[in-house]
Amino acid sequence: MDVAGSDERSTTERVLTLLGLLQQRHVWSGPELADRLGVTPRTVRRDVERLRKLGYQVHAGLGVGGGYRLGPGQDLPPLLLDDEEAIATAVSLLAGAGGAVAGAGDSALRALTKLDRVLPTRLRHEVRALSGSVEFFDGGRTSVDPGALMTLARACRDEVEAGFDYPSGSGEVRRRRVEPYRLVASDRRWYLLAYDLDRDDWRSFRVDRMTEVSARTWRFGPRTAPDAATYVQEGVTSRVYAHQARFLVHAPAGTVRAQIPASAAVVRPRENESCEVLCGAENLDFVLMQVLLLGHDFEVLDPPELRRRCRALAERLLSAGAPDSPAPETEQS
Repeated sequence: MDVAGSDERSTTERVLTLLGLLQQRHVWSGPELADRLGVTPRTVRRDVERLRKLGYQVHAGLGVGGGYRLGPGQDLPPLLLDDEEAIATAVSLLAGAGGAVAGAGDSALRALTKLDRVLPTRLRHEVRALSGSVEFFDGGRTSVDPGALMTLARACRDEVEAGFDYPSGSGEVRRRRVEPYRLVASDRRWYLLAYDLDRDDWRSFRVDRMTEVSARTWRFGPRTAPDAATYVQEGVTSRVYAHQARFLVHAPAGTVRAQIPASAAVVRPRENESCEVLCGAENLDFVLMQVLLLGHDFEVLDPPELRRRCRALAERLLSAGAPDSPAPETEQS
């Protein structure tokens, strides 16, 4: 058995894992990295030295707030990209994050935040200038400022506070201070799930409505957060509306999800090939007709007044579909 070769592969895999961790967060303490890698802090120090020899700038700081962090690259050989390739890659990822590539938005943004960690400063200015000259039509998703998206992505990654101007329900624009947690992409828009420091609660914000987006250097400790995708989807489909409704639809969840956009309703699987549909609207009749047009048998779970509206609408439909009364005979001369 080639023990030496096995040890070498193990070291290589561990060093690559270490590099991935350093790209995910702004700073890691030695004990945190040792715990994640399953090694001693001394082995972490040796692996950091291996990364430095490969050309990656890994800085080490002491005291409160200290630890290991990955610095911006002075050149690009560790990425195996020259300047033109790096710029092309970054602009393409910005296009994907903006919705030009269907289904690629969240993946493109994650890849872009990793590239941003090692992109030299001189190239960041060129990427920003080029991204401002690229536009898309009929991309399906509401366009957002790529710079704002990147600022929020970095703030989520580095766990630092962010601020932005945001309109209230009455249209008044106010400054919001938040602890950003996750960016969530729907089929139409980008949302930020964040802890609102002024309202002392979790909130979701539409990125396309933000202006003057900025990140601070003030770091925060992670809170126990709700599931980002679920929280944002439930907010978009129900909580923002005056009325919420739940239905039991007698069809598989996968079938119903294919009929309803994710931004219009939450679909949860139930037993016996059924599913629960949660949605909202300003008018309950509108919600009722949407579910009716799915073409499946269903039951109203909530609210009780919606059951009464079912009966009233059923009577109206029966009346509208009643047989025509015989036309009166015309008199013959």
